[in-house]
Amino acid sequence: MVVCGLACWRCRWLLPLLLGLAIIMGIIALAGRGWLESESEPYVQQASLWESCTRGEEDLNWNCKSLMDYGWGRAAAATYLVGFVILVICFALTVIAFSIEILRFNFVRGIGGLLFVVAAFQIIGLVIYPVKFTEEIPLTGDNMFSWAYGFGWASTVVVIGCAFFFCCLPNWEDEVLGNIKPTYYYSSPERAPYLN
Repeated sequence: MVVCGLACWRCRWLLPLLLGLAIIMGIIALAGRGWLESESEPYVQQASLWESCTRGEEDLNWNCKSLMDYGWGRAAAATYLVGFVILVICFALTVIAFSIEILRFNFVRGIGGLLFVVAAFQIIGLVIYPVKFTEEIPLTGDNMFSWAYGFGWASTVVVIGCAFFFCCLPNWEDEVLGNIKPTYYYSSPERAPYLN
């Protein structure tokens, strides 16, 4: 574990902050229209988790079709959204757990287990989407999975990292709470004559 010096009680707030960052990235992924975009001009294709939009090369208006008409679209959105909701619940539980004077370390380990569930749901949604999208939606031009899709994966990676830390945190209970007594080293005058 990273040693925080004299301020270990402050270091425990890094994990809730990371979960908050994962929530922000999850919101960007859920709301962003950049899950799939045209790679170069003319920009004729873009998609979000919820819909796919196309337009002609000279047309300024996007023609959008809901991905909720497809079973895989509903599955991808539902799994990612369920993972996101559990992530928000974990964040609330984490703030509660770290706010009390004495941490409930078994409670913290349970949050770590829930975060692995979050990661599983998000990964399922993030894998279903590109596989089925490229199979069932006709693509025009060169396309790439873009920034909003990347934020979805970034949120998932942060959640996985936090899950490991939450599961391992009870092993470092004394260090976090500051219950470890300092170790003093004594050297005799013969071994250290410069101390006289």
